[in-house]
Amino acid sequence: MDSYYFNLKPILIMKILKYIFILILLCSFAGASWAQAPTPAAPQAKSIALVNGTAHLGNGEVIERALLTFSNGKIESVAANSSDVNLDGYEVINIEGKHIYPGLILPATELGLVEVEAVRATRDFRETGSLNPNVRALIAYNTDSELIPTLRFNGILLAQVTPQGGLVSGMSSLVQLDAWDWEGAAYKKDDGIHVNWPNRFNRTGWWAEPGGWKENKNYDKHVSSLESLFSDAVSYAKAEQKVKNAKLEALEGLFEGSRTLYIHVGRSKEIISSVNFAKKLGVKKVVLVGAEDAWLVKDFIKENNIPVILSNLHRLPSRPEEDVDLPFKLPYLLHQEGILVGLGYQGVMSSRNLPFFAGTAAAYGLNKEEALQMVTSNTAQILGIADKTGTLETGKDANLVISEGDLLDMRTNNLERAYIQGRQIQLDAKQQKLFEKYKDKYQKENVSRL
Repeated sequence: MDSYYFNLKPILIMKILKYIFILILLCSFAGASWAQAPTPAAPQAKSIALVNGTAHLGNGEVIERALLTFSNGKIESVAANSSDVNLDGYEVINIEGKHIYPGLILPATELGLVEVEAVRATRDFRETGSLNPNVRALIAYNTDSELIPTLRFNGILLAQVTPQGGLVSGMSSLVQLDAWDWEGAAYKKDDGIHVNWPNRFNRTGWWAEPGGWKENKNYDKHVSSLESLFSDAVSYAKAEQKVKNAKLEALEGLFEGSRTLYIHVGRSKEIISSVNFAKKLGVKKVVLVGAEDAWLVKDFIKENNIPVILSNLHRLPSRPEEDVDLPFKLPYLLHQEGILVGLGYQGVMSSRNLPFFAGTAAAYGLNKEEALQMVTSNTAQILGIADKTGTLETGKDANLVISEGDLLDMRTNNLERAYIQGRQIQLDAKQQKLFEKYKDKYQKENVSRL
């Protein structure tokens, strides 16, 4: 009896596993059949004129009853509407009472690199090892991610896809959020290298019960690893004859100015250490990402002309003695000091809320146009794409959105149209289909009850 049981057990297990595998496949195909990402839009075929809307240019200027024209993916003109303008050959769209904005830009994000954070098979944002400057996030970018449309609903049209983890995560790239594949999505390839500067002290506990601070005994070791890698890269860049080294080659652009060093750092002492590290090695362009303590070292940041991407406004202060509103006021405080500030969002799942970060900043010191700049023109300048996008200006890409109300207010952010390089993109996906599905169901049930 015992021998029969143990002989039979592997067979039963194999059959169960087989049926589970078949069930998973069936569920996957069923979900894919109706929840596909929207089809990318075709290139702009006809010149378009948007008339009578309020144009928020992204540079602080607002034009009431504006006329904005674009053709072949480029903005032709933005001006006050006039009856004298000849619009023959244009598709004229009257958007009276609505607002036109530049498409928003999301920096330092895992968008397209992770689908479900709790499922390891859907996470492709980190490479093994701790020093990976040659890793390219762009080639792992998944244009079919169901998270992408949720960002477009709120006006985010461009993103900086960024690897995570280790001391040197790799290279980020700028993508536009309407493409068949990563090659078609590429907006600016391999724009910078991302370094996670080590903490001198780490907080213990967890978010619900935070503990005290514990010294990072590996701090000096990690800094030494970074110094060794970057010093080798400096020597490699100067060498006339060299054996190809992918890691050192990736860092060359930092010393030439063709790539930016993005330093992910929070605490004040680490901010100073990391910037001095980059300056000593001759890195041309540095950007701080996160920078929760930026206000404490504002003079140092200003003196070195370092832009800052604040990655999380909707958080508690870093220290119990700090003003509870400090994270909300930080964009205004840094802006008042003349520091170039952009806004990001830590974590991909809720990054669609980026415009509402800007709305929070507008409620704590900034005016609405200054807050808008922190998710459009400021970010474009920081990421090195201000010559192409970030504002509604002649000659730039027609990356723009039309909202029924204030784009930075969650109560009125309701997109009617969105264009990427002049292509009108779809604004409906899984969420809208579910809404229509259950709206029809319950409307019919309510009518039948009457």
